[in-house]
Amino acid sequence: MMRGVTHWSLAVRRPDDSIGIHDFPLRPYAQRHRLLALPIVRGVVALVESLVLGIRALQLSANESLGEEEKPLGKREMGVTLAISLIIAVGLFFLAPLGLTSLLKGVLGTGFAFWIVEGLVRVLIFVLYIVAITRIPDLRRVFEYHGAEHMSIHALEHGEPLVPETVAKYRTLHVRCGTSFLLVVMVVAILVFAIVQWPAWYWLILSRIILIPLIAGVSYEIIKWAGRHDDNRLVKGVMWPGLMLQRLTTRQPDTGQIEVAISALERIIELEPQDRPPVEGVEVMA
Repeated sequence: MMRGVTHWSLAVRRPDDSIGIHDFPLRPYAQRHRLLALPIVRGVVALVESLVLGIRALQLSANESLGEEEKPLGKREMGVTLAISLIIAVGLFFLAPLGLTSLLKGVLGTGFAFWIVEGLVRVLIFVLYIVAITRIPDLRRVFEYHGAEHMSIHALEHGEPLVPETVAKYRTLHVRCGTSFLLVVMVVAILVFAIVQWPAWYWLILSRIILIPLIAGVSYEIIKWAGRHDDNRLVKGVMWPGLMLQRLTTRQPDTGQIEVAISALERIIELEPQDRPPVEGVEVMA
């Protein structure tokens, strides 16, 4: 799945081994109303938009993969899946770290040490979660496709022909990957929750839910700033852990998977305005 400036595309390997390609116009929510383009707010809006596009892409890809004989997945099924996924994500990555760290409250106290340990527990849970799901064959293939997306964009950025033989020589890590955003979220969460301090227990739990949009918005601004200063040594150092995290969320793809990524990228290049460099606007939607 690739996202350009004015369009996004999706390529799927069908059961008959052909590649189905879909493309859609893209008009970010932040362009529709001035208030939605404000700092912090635009980050929350971008997150919601990514979730909407992601669910739509999952529905399309699942239906393509099922073939004509299977019943396609509808909006209801995908909506239930999204709701359950969000509940699990909030519970696993925000409430569980709080609960586990609270067991050490007598040792850590309620100061900054508590929030640091909670943040480290959150990172540990996330890493263990990624390692665990990579053992599931179908999800491991998702990470292989993710790597193929990165490799094809590298080839485009270097002016190389978009053919499997050329794309295959590039690495699976890329600075514009959403995985880096997740790591920034975890770090920002430490600072935000430290400001909250230690209110009543019900406010403490509730804060792990209602502050997620604020954390996402601040994290978006950090990533956006880093993207404009990616040649800065400090920025490179800050983004380095995110690149290392991609070693878990990307895997080396096979030739067939690279072909699918190339198809999605070529469609974006075809649709984007010819007077605008295609490289700068292409993002991986994974």
